[in-house]
Amino acid sequence: MNLEIITPDKTIYQGEVVLVQLPGLDGLFEILNNHAPMIAALGKGRVKVHDQEKNEMFFPINGGVIEVLHNKVLVLAE
Repeated sequence: MNLEIITPDKTIYQGEVVLVQLPGLDGLFEILNNHAPMIAALGKGRVKVHDQEKNEMFFPINGGVIEVLHNKVLVLAE
């Protein structure tokens, strides 16, 4: 699935991923391929990403919003 993490200043990640773990307002949750469409608010924490080569990356955020639709994950982060 395609992931894009955007802040007000720049795009901090864009590419194909296998898993995305996010800090929701009520705790952590994960997005995998073929996830149902959703929109959710995000809290302060870090976004964990596993890319196609199984590399693990972390991106700290101070909150934001996520949209999942048709295997595209868009994170608008602070």
